[in-house]
Amino acid sequence: MASADTDFRPGLEGVFAFETEIAEPDKDGGSLRYRGVDIEELVGKYPFENVWGLLVDEDINSPLPPTEAIHLQDPSGSVPADLQAALATLGPKWGMQKLVDIDDTQARDDLARLSSATLTVVAQAARGKQPPVPESEVEKGENAAAKFLIRWRGEADPRAV
Repeated sequence: MASADTDFRPGLEGVFAFETEIAEPDKDGGSLRYRGVDIEELVGKYPFENVWGLLVDEDINSPLPPTEAIHLQDPSGSVPADLQAALATLGPKWGMQKLVDIDDTQARDDLARLSSATLTVVAQAARGKQPPVPESEVEKGENAAAKFLIRWRGEADPRAV
């Protein structure tokens, strides 16, 4: 029960939940900034891989590396299950080590490699039991988003890219 000298505030208004340097909404909720850059300055001007660089490296010109060829043997159609199973096999296959055993540069490079792999795995998993799109078709995509959509849907609608 609120006392006479306190104001009741419903919900989480005024509650400090977390602090981050990566994304910041404005106080009125009308805009969002990634690393201090308004999202409106990014949308339609920079591809996903460059925004990834901004978020991870604080550098829009430090893009996510191209995706390596990863082929799901028998996608279940459950994206979370397929992603978890696939990523669990890549660490040992690629010789990745625990974060406490590597330096920041290696951790960043491992994150980049796994982030890129995630795009490939999610697209294949979402495609489900349909035949995979040939890699020669996927490579026609001009950026990571286009390649993701081609790998998933077989085509990349420019509006979606």
